[in-house]
Amino acid sequence: MELNWEVAFCVGIAVFVHILIVIFVMGKRPKSIVGRHVVITGGSKGIGLCLAVECAMKGANVTVIARDEKMLSGAVALMEVIRQRPDQKFQYRSLDIGGDYEQVASVLSELEESTGNIYALINCAGMAICGLFEELAVADVHKLMNVNFFGSYNCTRYVLPKMKKAREGIIVLTSSQAAMFGIYGYGPYSASKYALRAMAETIAMESRAHGVSVTLALPCDTNTPGFEEEEKSKPRVTKIISGGGGLLEPEVMAKAILKDALLGNFISTVGVESWLITLLGGGLLPWDGFFTNLLHALVIGPVRLFGYGLHKYFNSIIRKCAKEDSAKQTTGKEADNAKVENQ
Repeated sequence: MELNWEVAFCVGIAVFVHILIVIFVMGKRPKSIVGRHVVITGGSKGIGLCLAVECAMKGANVTVIARDEKMLSGAVALMEVIRQRPDQKFQYRSLDIGGDYEQVASVLSELEESTGNIYALINCAGMAICGLFEELAVADVHKLMNVNFFGSYNCTRYVLPKMKKAREGIIVLTSSQAAMFGIYGYGPYSASKYALRAMAETIAMESRAHGVSVTLALPCDTNTPGFEEEEKSKPRVTKIISGGGGLLEPEVMAKAILKDALLGNFISTVGVESWLITLLGGGLLPWDGFFTNLLHALVIGPVRLFGYGLHKYFNSIIRKCAKEDSAKQTTGKEADNAKVENQ
């Protein structure tokens, strides 16, 4: 009798483990984009270009949108090299997506006429201008909002009602880890990325019942031409703070974004640090899966101490840099006074 109970217990454990495997491994099957029309904004370089390549390798018909025609034609040429099907279509459009909505809608409509309805929209166009809040030019702040927010808004505004009507579609909004909490030197940039986060949450809630999935990509610092440009305007404090997280390769981020988008996951991050920051900064984000949320419930209390330590660390950097700058100013003034006395 005891042997029977032992056998039953072992069988029960085996069944339980198999259920967990089904839930975690086979619970979601990725959607196919073979022969489907995928539009990628910011698709001429960086993460956007890597996403275009990934989509092309999965058999999609890909349209890349950006401003630089030379880089756009290069992106199309790269996709031609890795063509998976004879009838696969690759094209580009040079367009200011953050400008007039009617112009954006007109171009997207033309693209649908030539290549079919847009099944997936991957909003990847973005830029960063750093600096102290009061020192950034007002024109630069408007530029940030136009590129980062209104560019994604205009394209999403066009495709969303069509996707709802078709009861299928994928929308990706590429935000940033800077949308999880404000960081020294990132003021208006963070604000534009917070706006994308809020838009993604809203659209996801409004569209889920209509068969449209939304993915919010939250990349950390990534080794792209955009990051190189961003470094030029970063204050010294910002460079020290952001430099501690390392630099991710765009191919890695692109693979993660596409994987999460095709699985229908709302959040897309890479790395433990990004996961922790997203967990702390996005307590009400709609994470997928009961067991994922159960894990969050168990760890979020202790992890809150990580957030506390992170802020303490950042503030120590700010104080240290302020002291060093003050010392330099004092030394400079003393040198100037010495010159005056010698004269």
